[in-house]
Amino acid sequence: MNNQPNTSILNEMKIFVPIEANRAVSFTNKEAAYYFTQSHETNHVEHAFFEGMNIAKNRIFGGYTLFTGDTMLDNRNSEVWVYPYKMIRTHKGLTEELWMFDYKNIIEINLAGAEQAIGISLKGENVEYLNQQDDIAFFRSMGGDWIIAVSSKNSQPLQLEHQILYTDSAAGGFYIAVGKTTDEAVALIHDTRHNSMSLKNERFKRMEDFLHQNAYITSDNDTLTLALNWMSITMDQLVTRQQGDGIYAGLPWFNEYWGRDQFISLPGATLVTGQFETARNILLSFAEFQNTDEDSKYFGRVPNILAPENIDYHTTDGTPRLIIQLQDYVKYSGDTAIIGELYSTVQNSIEGSIKYWVDDKGYLMHADNETWMDARDANLESYSPRDTRANDIQALWYNQLRAGVYFAEYMNDAVNVAKWNGIAERLKSNFEIDFRDQSHPYLADRLNAEDQPEFSLRPNQLFAFEMFEDPDFKCKATRTAWEELVYPWGVASLDRNHPFFHPFHLTHHYPKDEAYHNGTVWTWLNGIAMQRMIEVGQIDTAYKLFKNMNWQALTLGVVGGLCENMDAYPQEGQDWAKLTGAYLQAWSNAEQLRVWYQYFLGIRPDLINHTLTIAPRIPEELKVLDYHVKVGKGQIEASYASEPERTYRYTFNDIAIQAVIDISPFEIVQIDVESDSELIVCQTEDSLTLTLRDANRNVVKEIHVSKSTSRAQQDERNNQWLADVDFATPMGLENHPVIKL
Repeated sequence: MNNQPNTSILNEMKIFVPIEANRAVSFTNKEAAYYFTQSHETNHVEHAFFEGMNIAKNRIFGGYTLFTGDTMLDNRNSEVWVYPYKMIRTHKGLTEELWMFDYKNIIEINLAGAEQAIGISLKGENVEYLNQQDDIAFFRSMGGDWIIAVSSKNSQPLQLEHQILYTDSAAGGFYIAVGKTTDEAVALIHDTRHNSMSLKNERFKRMEDFLHQNAYITSDNDTLTLALNWMSITMDQLVTRQQGDGIYAGLPWFNEYWGRDQFISLPGATLVTGQFETARNILLSFAEFQNTDEDSKYFGRVPNILAPENIDYHTTDGTPRLIIQLQDYVKYSGDTAIIGELYSTVQNSIEGSIKYWVDDKGYLMHADNETWMDARDANLESYSPRDTRANDIQALWYNQLRAGVYFAEYMNDAVNVAKWNGIAERLKSNFEIDFRDQSHPYLADRLNAEDQPEFSLRPNQLFAFEMFEDPDFKCKATRTAWEELVYPWGVASLDRNHPFFHPFHLTHHYPKDEAYHNGTVWTWLNGIAMQRMIEVGQIDTAYKLFKNMNWQALTLGVVGGLCENMDAYPQEGQDWAKLTGAYLQAWSNAEQLRVWYQYFLGIRPDLINHTLTIAPRIPEELKVLDYHVKVGKGQIEASYASEPERTYRYTFNDIAIQAVIDISPFEIVQIDVESDSELIVCQTEDSLTLTLRDANRNVVKEIHVSKSTSRAQQDERNNQWLADVDFATPMGLENHPVIKL
């Protein structure tokens, strides 16, 4: 864009895609439309079907082909650069540039350098030519009963020859607009013609401002900075307004709102980047769809799927995640008004479970396929049985109850404080007994209807560490999970020694859904795996996986984002697992971002209790960092330098709060900070010093923090338990009976 500086963050983020990579390229209009293609040839076995524009679950058209004269421009021979806001292909002296615009169902295709007439044809078997009026040609969409309008950029006439629309080279390119009527599509083209530059500037400025104001990061590691910027942008692509504010679960086929996915994604998608108004709207919007029929067994649940033509309540985990994320939202934003607005939602969610689903031990019962491992066969039998009480569901239920107590205390509801606390305590007490035994260094995955534990090793246990207090067992369970489930490319859904382990997701050996939760890697699980490893002091071990995901976002799959799934094992002759599932998945990106902010940077606010935990766990590889984090109505400007001693600086712009400094093995320290003050934390091997300066940078307090004997001892035990921990490695295929050799 000519009037944008070349030194902008967005322009510095451009990524060259070599022909052999043939990567997915995807943009949304931040509303209900997305455009998908591959850089050189759209040939993916599952994704190619979705090439082109898609709106609200409707396939509109399958991309386009460009011509100069009689010559088709072959993308396979082009050079491709992808920016956060556009894609550029160069074709032997010709330059193609693809744009989407915010909140408009239109794309602009610029074609510069042509000496002959330029042409465009729409792809898609069911795209039907209707007619031409003046300088605009009309087509019927592949699905959804939409009208497609195609015009030159500058009103040059069009001629239709052999299904190709030609115009003079001076036109500079084409618009493809989509409307419910011909008039709507025409108006969209006319408006974009007159306002193209301002619309581009608005889109560009929105992204640039987002990276400056909401996701600002610089470091001495260019790859880290680039990857975090890209994942912030591709994550934000999925925060849309299809049915009110929401988060697409993933692309290409999950362009809809899922309760489970949305609330797993909410912290990394909106909270850590300070998009509190959007988070608020998402919470309020989803709460409107809560089942309030007290005679229904789904009373209190929110939908699993909220799509334009489908609402489905068949999930157990979406509802507790809503309540937990409501709590996280209040902790970040300080918006206590929403508690009163949604307290009845909180009550219904807990009381509905108590009425219909909670057993005598306090466990939350559920159907076999109502956890996130929900794949079923043609007979509706679960491929990954979770029986009646899965460990992750109990952890979510426990945290839902604790969040309910948090809100009940704020609302002075003493009755429910006591009631919900009692159930939570009973649940936790029983969990410690029922989900552990002496022979397994990890938690049972579930209890069956006869109260018997089932010890298949799955990653779900990582969500349940708040359910017991034994720190040594947490180390053992973390090590077991990491070495049996965590590959360099991500966390597998079942351990490799299990007889039903499926090493590949897409294969001729078995249906893909059979592998979906039985070996297939889920990149969103990387978040909890890294969090648990950081919590036991193994920062650099966790960072290996984090760094690998950064590399993947920049190098493989969709440009700048993370996929839904991967094979557990690389294909023969390969050294990295194949990417599968959705090419861009919200919770994969979101969990990478959440762990970065909450556990590597260690920023965790709780504005109801007026506290801010600062617990930095910076990897040894990183020497210099600068970043911003929004908290409440203010912002923390922070920096880190490792030399000559570890020095953390925090400036509290428009924030007055009690900071809780948590740097092991030193004692945890609380210090009150006023608005616009600066806190400097200096750490050596033997000392920790806190210096608080006022708005004029005068020293008002200095604290020398002593080491904690108990923390030092626990750190030593953690290091012993986790010495030389390493990633899981593939075994020979002869060890897996599901493979038909």
